[in-house]
Amino acid sequence: MDYKDYYAVMGVARDATQDEIKRVYRKLARKFHPDVSKAADAEARFKELGEAYEVLKDPEKRAAYDQLGRNWQAGQDFRPPPDWDAGFEFSGGGQGGAGQRDFSDFFESLFGRGGGFARAAPARGRGEDHHSKIDVSLEDAFNGATLNLQLRVPEYDAHGHLTEKLRKLQVKIPRGVISGKRIRLAGQGGAGYNGGPAGDLFLEVWLKSDARYQVEGKDVFLNLPITPWEAALGAKVKVPTLGGTVDLNIAAGARSGQKLRLKGRGLPVPGEAPGDQYAVLQIITPPADSDEMKALYEKMALETSFNPRLHLGG
Repeated sequence: MDYKDYYAVMGVARDATQDEIKRVYRKLARKFHPDVSKAADAEARFKELGEAYEVLKDPEKRAAYDQLGRNWQAGQDFRPPPDWDAGFEFSGGGQGGAGQRDFSDFFESLFGRGGGFARAAPARGRGEDHHSKIDVSLEDAFNGATLNLQLRVPEYDAHGHLTEKLRKLQVKIPRGVISGKRIRLAGQGGAGYNGGPAGDLFLEVWLKSDARYQVEGKDVFLNLPITPWEAALGAKVKVPTLGGTVDLNIAAGARSGQKLRLKGRGLPVPGEAPGDQYAVLQIITPPADSDEMKALYEKMALETSFNPRLHLGG
C-alpha cells in the first residue's frame, strides 16, 4: 500500500490553516464534481479530494496524520506502526448504501472504515515522543539534583497551526549522569489520539563547562599548578575533587603535563565502576619581580649546568 500525501492532493502547504483547507476543498470539489467536470479522471479525483479533506479538516486526525508524515513520502510503500490502533465504527445501513464513503486502504489502515452512513472512526494512537536537551552543572551531575525546567513543545491549535506550548517540569537528575545520556519521562510527551497513551519525553543531558574541571566520559581532569621545587623535590599537596579536597603525593622529578590518577574520584555512573580524576601537573615558575628573585635566578643560572634543550642537538 502506498503512502498518500493529502497536502499534495489538495495543493496546500503543510502549515495551511483550517480555513484555507476548507476554501481550497470547496473550489476543487466544484471543479471535479462528476456531474460538472468532463475530465476522464473527474470521479477518481473527486474521491481523492474527499478523502484528503476528511483528514485535514479535523485537527485531531490531521495531527495524527502529520505524526506519520515526518517519516514517509508520497508513493512509498507504507505499513502503519505497530502501536497504531485503528478503530471501526458502524451506524446501520448495508454495504453500498446511499452516502457510503469509499476510502482507500491507506485511509482505512489509519482511521478505520465506515459502513453504511458512518464516517470513518478516528484512530486511537500513541502520542508522539518529544525530545529536548538540558544543560546540567557538573556539581548536579556528581551529586544528583532535582531541577525545575521550562520546555517548549510542539502543539496544533484549533486552526491546524503548529505552535509551541510552554511546559514547566520538575526533573530528577540521577547521580553520576554523563553527557549524551537520556532521561526518559514516561507519559510526558505528546498527547495520545482518541484515548491513546501519551508519548514519552526524552531529555538528553549535556554537562555545562566548568571553570576548574574538564570531563571526558566519566573521568574528570584538573590542571594542577605546582612550583618548580615541588616538582624537583617531591611534595604532598591539597587537590580539589568533586567529592572534596584530598591529599596528593607528588614524587620527586615530576614533569609538566604528567597525569596523576585519583582512583574513583570521577563521576559515579550508576551500574558501573566510578570514573577517575586525573591531576595534570603544570609547573609554574615564580616571576622575577624583585631584586631577591632576580638574584636567586642568577645564582641558579651560574651554579647549574641544566639545559632543557640538550636533546635538541646543535
